[in-house]
Amino acid sequence: MDKREAKRQMAEVRRLLLAWDAIGVADEVECQDEYDCMIGPLLDHLRDGAGAGFLHGWIARERVEHFGLDADPGRDRVLADALVAWRGDE
Repeated sequence: MDKREAKRQMAEVRRLLLAWDAIGVADEVECQDEYDCMIGPLLDHLRDGAGAGFLHGWIARERVEHFGLDADPGRDRVLADALVAWRGDE
């Protein structure tokens, strides 16, 4: 994969993360990178063929353990499904 494609993929995953917006900062320009810590691992999981169930669990753990938020299984499932749909194989 070339740099242009890598940047495109990162931007797309960032867009999905900002739509998920677990901490409510997506509308603040200076906070657009708040979820960037999740992009690399999510892309790795997607490249490894992770399904929505695995992604949902990973996202839920990040929400609680990394961001210190309460669980929100519904929103996390929406993000997991969106990531799998973006990957285009399920």
